[in-house]
Order: sequence, then structure tokens, then C-alpha cells
Amino acid sequence: MADARTVIDATRTVGVIDRRLFGSFVEHMGRAVYGGIYEPGHPTADVDGWRHDVIDLTRRLGVTTVRYPGGNFVSGYDWEDGVGPRDLRPERNDLAWRSIEPNLVGTDDFVDWARLAGVEPMLAVNLGTRGADAARDLVEYCNAPAGTVMGDRRAANGHVEPHRIRTWCLGNEMDGPWQIGYTTAAEYGRQAAAAARAMRAADPSIELVACGSSGSAMPTFGSWETTVLELAGDEIDHISLHAYYDPGAYETVDDYLGCSVDLDRMITRVAAIVDADLAARPHRRRIGISVDEWNVWHLTEHREREAARDDRGFERAPALAEDTHDLADALVVGCLLITLLRHADRVSIACLAQLVNVIPAIRTIDGGPAWLQASAYPFADVARSGRGTVLELDIDGVAPAGVGAVEATAVHDPASGAVTLFAVNRAAQEIRFDASLRGFDRLVVAGESVLTGADLGAHNTAADPYRVSPTPANGAAVTGEGLGVRLAPPA
Repeated sequence: MADARTVIDATRTVGVIDRRLFGSFVEHMGRAVYGGIYEPGHPTADVDGWRHDVIDLTRRLGVTTVRYPGGNFVSGYDWEDGVGPRDLRPERNDLAWRSIEPNLVGTDDFVDWARLAGVEPMLAVNLGTRGADAARDLVEYCNAPAGTVMGDRRAANGHVEPHRIRTWCLGNEMDGPWQIGYTTAAEYGRQAAAAARAMRAADPSIELVACGSSGSAMPTFGSWETTVLELAGDEIDHISLHAYYDPGAYETVDDYLGCSVDLDRMITRVAAIVDADLAARPHRRRIGISVDEWNVWHLTEHREREAARDDRGFERAPALAEDTHDLADALVVGCLLITLLRHADRVSIACLAQLVNVIPAIRTIDGGPAWLQASAYPFADVARSGRGTVLELDIDGVAPAGVGAVEATAVHDPASGAVTLFAVNRAAQEIRFDASLRGFDRLVVAGESVLTGADLGAHNTAADPYRVSPTPANGAAVTGEGLGVRLAPPA
């Protein structure tokens, strides 16, 4: 058994956690909507077609915010197609995912679902094939009272009261050649600024997220953010960052377990660019970072499956990116969550992509059960207990090559006095993790849970939905002003 040590000090604060850090994402992709959140005739569905087993699991996850309707989908989407009587809505080909979009779920419907699930809607506007005019109309449709053109249209569609959507994305991944309407940073910056001004004219209270880079490997990463902030920084509140990690891209499991280092570096670099922009333009407020797409994604497998269906044309709700997440994926998600928390002073929003069936936290079978994937459990733990202020930790002790053996952070809730330690052991051996406690009232161990197992490839299924799930433990102890805990190896 190896040793690692840290100090948990109430005065070494990073930042207060924005509850939007525990967001997720529902895109019109694959079976995320049709067969995911919406399936009329399902045994748990209500009269509006919403699967309540999925709603119950969404609540168990502790999701606070859900981004919608995309994603790549939004860059070719006409929001008007998805409002009004369902039997009058057009069916269209979605070019992003080569799917048939029936438009049975649209803006009003999603907001209704979000209210049922107890989450805050976060909407994206189409800056791929459309622009400021359509974006302004959508904000007015959602947020203006009856008596305006779009407010009256919403009221006529059965929603008299405004939806009051707070957070809006100015397009999606506009730096990516795969995106409909893909463009340069300069062109996007000007377009985003124009759309932002029009949207704020419709509702000055909204918060706006500009597109940042789609990943750290993008050739324009860094220069894209610099240009977009220069051109649109006066108009926005957040800049996005997307990060996916494919186990197939790593030579070893150890390398995969260390991939959160990339997310840490990406957030640090974007924060530095924001600070440099603020130094050059001190009249601006500091822009937050919205990590509004992040997760593990078995992208190598996804591309192989997509290549196999190239000749099948457009399909209705095809099975896309229905990854099976195993224990190794769950450990990586735990490390990524800890990384997000460690940057709570800069990360204002984060969305686990996606919620159901697509790169999913939740899996479903049409007409059958729904269950949580292994990777859902770290998210649920952090969403439940990650309340308050993140504390800065420096960890000494064992360190495999290039990456620390222990990924950890602590959260202090001043209201309750609770201190929660989140930790992942990357080493192949058990680690004795000791922490000196400073600046707290007397602490006792209120509870401990562990997610581990003998097989890193273990995963949950419809037949065995709890094979990988947390179990109670009692190895942690507070003695005087010290906490001691044993961290089990990954497998």
C-alpha cells in the first residue's frame, strides 16, 4: 500500500460552485429524444409521451440544467418547425446525423419536459444556416409576454406564460469543418456579436454563450478564442469549450485514466486567454467558461458503426453513439468531474453530453426498461454533494509517470459545515490517503461510498442494471485534525 497526503484548509478557497456545473445535454441525435425522453405508448409514458422512468433517473442523477436541441443538429434546424400543433409540423431530413426529423418534440415541448424533470432549460440558436433574425425571434417567442408578435404565437400554442429561458448558446462548434455553416473565427465573431445584440434587444436579462473550440486538438485552438473575444466579448457572458475522451485513442488504460490532464490544460489556457483579453479591454466583465459538451466517447467505435450504415440513407431515430460505459469510463468521468470542480472559479456551466442513449448516462430499450450506466454514478455523487465552495488541494505522494496517482478535490458547504472529499485512485495498488484538516469545526465521518470492482470492463445492462454502482464503505476516519481513508485500486 502506498501513501498520499494533502491539507484540506477552509481558507484555501477556489470558488463557489455554480449549480449549472451539473448540466447535461439532449440533442436531436439518434434515440436521445425519440425513444429516450419521448416515447408515446411506453408503459411509463404520460399523456404527452414523456417517459417517466427517464425523468426519475434524470432526477436521481441530480441534473440541474439541460442544453437543447444541439449540438450539430441545431446548425440546420428551423425552430419554427417544432412549435404549434403536432399534426401540422413538417417532417424534415436532418443533414447533421442523416436522420428523419419528425418534429414531434420542439421548443415548447422540451420546456414542458424540463419543468417535469426539474431542470433548467438551456437553448441553442442556429448560426449555421440562419442568423440574428431567427435567433431574436426565438428569444422573443420564449421570453416575451403575450402582446408581442412572438409572445402571442407562443400563447396561441398553449403557453400563455413566458418560458423565461436564461442561458442561450450562440450556435454550436462553428470552428469544426463537420458543422453546417462552418466558418472562420472572424466571421463567427461578427455573426455572434450581431446575434447577441438582437437577442438582448428581445430580452436584456439573458446570458449568452459564444462558441469556443471543439477540442484541444483543433488547429485554431487558442487563436479562435482570442479572435472571438476581440469581436464579441462585449456581448457575451461565457465562452464554450468541448472535450471528449475516446478510450480507443489511448495505448494503455493508464494513459486513458490520465486524460483529465488535457481538460485541465484546456480550461487553464482558455482562462488565460480570457484574462489577456480583459487586460487589453478593462471595461469588460470577466467571461466565464461553459464546458457545455464533455464526456467519454467511444468515438473510434462510433465511426466504425457509422461507416457501416453509409448506404442506408436517412433513418428515423437510428441508434447512434449508444456507447456502453464500463468501470474504466466511470473512473475517467470521476476525474473529469474533479477537474471541473477544481476550476470552479472559471467554469460557470458544464453539460455532460449526453443524457440518454447517445454517449449516455441513461440507457433505454424501446418499450422496455431504462437504467443508469456506470459513468452516471460519479456524476450523481458529485451533483448531490458538490454544494458550496471548492477548496484547493496540493497532493504529495505516489505518482505514476506523468500523472498523479490520486485525483482529488474537496468541497466545503459553509451553510451546513459539511466537507466532502472526492478522490480517484489511478494506481494499481491501494493508497492510504491522509489529509490534515484546518479551519473547520469538529468533523466526523458522516458517510463514505466507493465505486470499484475486479474488472475495469464491467458495465451495467438492462438485465443487470446495478453491476457497477457505488457501495457503502467504512474505512474513513477522523482522528483529531486528520482524515484517513483507503483508496481502492481501479480494479
